[in-house]
Amino acid sequence: MNYLPEDEACKLFEEAKAAAAHTYSPYSHFPVGAAVLTADGAIFRGANVENASYSVTICAERTALGYAISAGNTGIKAIAVYSNTDSISPCGACRQFIIEFGKDVIVIFKNEQKLIQRTIQELLPFEFTKASME
Repeated sequence: MNYLPEDEACKLFEEAKAAAAHTYSPYSHFPVGAAVLTADGAIFRGANVENASYSVTICAERTALGYAISAGNTGIKAIAVYSNTDSISPCGACRQFIIEFGKDVIVIFKNEQKLIQRTIQELLPFEFTKASME
């Protein structure tokens, strides 16, 4: 697999960590940050934004991706996810959201205190696609 060099992955993870400082999580008290790296080298941060109606809460990954897309960057190279826990990876909804931008998007996260890199296809091998709707 073509993952990011370790120093680049660590830098993106640190960007995600910085994004977590801007979370709005008064209900779960579970701050999450994400950072998206685009094909042109730009980095976009996002944090989770909770709501009293839990179903309208927005995960950090979707916030960061929305920010990148809104700025005109659809070439997504990688996304890092951070929380102050031993392990975190994107939830199922975020995995589906990420794979919309390519099966080779690299996802960086912690698992048992180790920094892991996987493609979104590895994390979601049977994604829902437009073809499955036809």
